Amino acid sequence: MLLSELAMGASATVLEVNDNGPGDRIAQRLRDLGFVTGEPVRLVARGPLGADPLLVQIGYTRFALRRAEAARVTITTEAAA
Repeated sequence: MLLSELAMGASATVLEVNDNGPGDRIAQRLRDLGFVTGEPVRLVARGPLGADPLLVQIGYTRFALRRAEAARVTITTEAAA
């Protein structure tokens, strides 16, 4: 499942960040921000009408991500774990 598909208020665990090609700067930046294997993540809020941005929490830090950025993060939900 992708982070962009996570239900509002749901928690999950990061499996990996997918690169779109060699030297993908956005994927590397997501990893630098803490989107690494095993980290718990939660979808806190969505933009108007379920659109951009998505407010995502990793630990005690919240990030606003575009849907396209969130779609690079593969997760597993607690129910699927």
